Amino acid sequence: MAADGCVFHRILSRSRSSSGPSQAAVLCREQLLVLQLRRYVRDQGSTVYFPQSVLSGDDLYDVTLTDGDCRLRVTLDPGLNQQVERRVLRAGSTLGQASFSPTFSDQVPGCPGSPREVSYRLVNMVVRDEEEDGEDAGFGRLDLDSLPWFGSSEPAGPEVPLRASRSVFLPLWNNVDYSGDAWREAPPPEESDEEEEGLRPAVSVSKLRDCFLSGRRGRARGQLIVRIVNKSQLMYFGRADENCECPYKAVLEVCDRTGSTCVVLWNSMCVSWYRCLKPGDIISLRQYRVKQRYLGEAGDIEISVNSRNPPAHLSLLSESQVSPEYTPPEPSYTFCHSQELLDRPNGTTCDVIGLLTFAGRSERVRSRDGKGAELLEYRWLQLEDDSGTQPITVKLFSTSQPETHRRLHPLSVVVCTRLRLIRSDQSSFYLTNTTFTQVYCTGLDQHSRMSYRKLPRVQLFLQWLRSQDDGRVLSRALIGGFFIHPPPPVSLETFMKERKGELSFLRGAELQRELQSLCFRERRSFFVQATVTMVTYSLRGAEDRCMFWMERSPSSSSSPQLPLSSSPLLYLSPTPPSVRRSPSSPSSSARSSVVGLSTPHRNGGSRKWSKRKLMLAETPKKRLPWATPEPEHNKTVILFQASMEFLENPEEEEEQQEEDVSSFTTAPLPPAFQPVAMETLPMRFDHAHREEQAAVVTMEGGATARMFNSAPEDYYTLKLRVLSDGLQVDAVFLPHSSSSSVSSLRGHSNTWTSILSHGAFSSHGPPPSPADLIATADKLTNQRLVCVLEACHLGGARTELVLTRAFHLTD
Repeated sequence: MAADGCVFHRILSRSRSSSGPSQAAVLCREQLLVLQLRRYVRDQGSTVYFPQSVLSGDDLYDVTLTDGDCRLRVTLDPGLNQQVERRVLRAGSTLGQASFSPTFSDQVPGCPGSPREVSYRLVNMVVRDEEEDGEDAGFGRLDLDSLPWFGSSEPAGPEVPLRASRSVFLPLWNNVDYSGDAWREAPPPEESDEEEEGLRPAVSVSKLRDCFLSGRRGRARGQLIVRIVNKSQLMYFGRADENCECPYKAVLEVCDRTGSTCVVLWNSMCVSWYRCLKPGDIISLRQYRVKQRYLGEAGDIEISVNSRNPPAHLSLLSESQVSPEYTPPEPSYTFCHSQELLDRPNGTTCDVIGLLTFAGRSERVRSRDGKGAELLEYRWLQLEDDSGTQPITVKLFSTSQPETHRRLHPLSVVVCTRLRLIRSDQSSFYLTNTTFTQVYCTGLDQHSRMSYRKLPRVQLFLQWLRSQDDGRVLSRALIGGFFIHPPPPVSLETFMKERKGELSFLRGAELQRELQSLCFRERRSFFVQATVTMVTYSLRGAEDRCMFWMERSPSSSSSPQLPLSSSPLLYLSPTPPSVRRSPSSPSSSARSSVVGLSTPHRNGGSRKWSKRKLMLAETPKKRLPWATPEPEHNKTVILFQASMEFLENPEEEEEQQEEDVSSFTTAPLPPAFQPVAMETLPMRFDHAHREEQAAVVTMEGGATARMFNSAPEDYYTLKLRVLSDGLQVDAVFLPHSSSSSVSSLRGHSNTWTSILSHGAFSSHGPPPSPADLIATADKLTNQRLVCVLEACHLGGARTELVLTRAFHLTD
């Protein structure tokens, strides 16, 4: 740290003391730490702050930095937004060579008479590689929350956006969840009613509807007492061409003894009340407006609750406060078990309860509505119940319950309400969100407050849950990893039919551009025509040794990609038993290719990988067990305590044990290959470290020093040469059942052609050994394939590319 004090004071004081409307950027050569990133949508006045910038999107970001002595809030120049969108710049990043451009209040329209205040925007910086630095520049020893603010950057009251008239921030990765301390978790104290008993409504739902239909519309002053039946997700409607400070709304489906209707919370009423309310609560409403329901039929009404024109009064009531004859009915539920779902038609709405055995990683997909600019966050879940062996598969999008979604890890009891069934064919289906979907899980004391816990269907499930063995459930519990559902077709004809004949084949260069444009955790499908020039078999964490087949043809050496390693290709002896070739395997010596185990030169064949984040880890001597064993006398404690949360909060703790890692190691990948990403292979669930595992698979996930067991531990990498321009790309291939749904497993001959078209090994027998597959990979030589690739950006320079199907093209 500089001897003369605060870096911000020393560097930025020159711009504060200078005059004139044009100010040059100020360069800070010291390292800075990013404390926080906040996102919001710009408004009509935001453009004046960025006169030289191209506003390619609607988002702006405020960044909180520290130099170790104080904190500074700045706005990220919109030209750098992609650094956040691709998660290069994030909280915890260390910056160097940061350039700041000042903006004075007298340069902004509407502030001519205000005191001369200055704020800054970050116009350039270098994001330091954590592995290159090898240190935290002393930031780890600081109490960051106690640091003072530099100059006028200290928030005056609740923190609000710097460059737009918005009262709240958006989450970084979706527009559905809430973000920040402004969202109240408890009802506003000034709006809480006295604990009166025997309250009676002055008006009913049916009376409001009759008055509206008879022409007596507008504001209704009578007290309305209703129960919340369903609660929608938050709906954000902010736009760059509008100046609404709090552009939110939420819909509550409510009822009393006379009927049902919708209550719409607008703007700041969402901030004050959304988190406080849940289905089953009784609320009192005054000073509301009755309107024709948006997109509803004639006679459908909605109750508008806003903070002004007029300021509505909302209060939360207990059951004892309402007179028994006016107590609204309880919400109803339609729970379906897995066997019942097999026969339900497409579009059925239902509720499910189950034991979570697979919790996928968070991903994002482009919205199909409007301009398709919004990215929707989702994750895959699989729930088991007492009715069958086939799990319930749920594609769960954000439900404005971020705390609950962060706690979704295996061995939780999960209830999802108001899901919609999507059936792709007679045997394949999944459940997904409706507007009113809510999710509840163990660990947050949610089940004990919900009325569904008393239902017979739920009680039957709890009886089954208490009979389950922790060890057996742990042995099949997975978290994270690549997952695809429903499974793609296994023939090119069916695949083309589902796509209506339009596959939009990309050239190699086009594919490369599309991959570079992906945002963090954005998932997309791509199609190319290609041939296979190399197949590699590896173990995660032991990529320095591998088995591979490589085509020896002039075309592969002339393709526009890094040349392959020239180190000798040798068989290593003894061959590990798990990959030893069977006696019937054909010899590779007569083929125009090379099959072998590769060994690098000792002077550093893997040096080029040393600076890649999250991609290379030393092979550990010890690894976590597949399933954490429990003492015999307490072997079902996890599931038993999960069921007990329907009565009280659980407190679970487990001890972790270690076991020796498998002795299988093979030789280093050729230099053109990268090890599989930590996020690609699902992890064996480790209950003792569930919080760490859950953090890795969320949108805020990152590196972990711990090496968790994967399922499977091995994977294949195929080098594809795109036929249109010869560009080569590497794609991970996961022919294991854990990477796709159970329904994708079908019987076939386990040849390369059938494995690639099915995307998995045959379920009617043991899978072929890796050595056999490598030995027969030369049959792929010069085969023209239609390749289906799933891409997901994993942050920074890392993009996952998984081959899910490859169909052989015949002349």
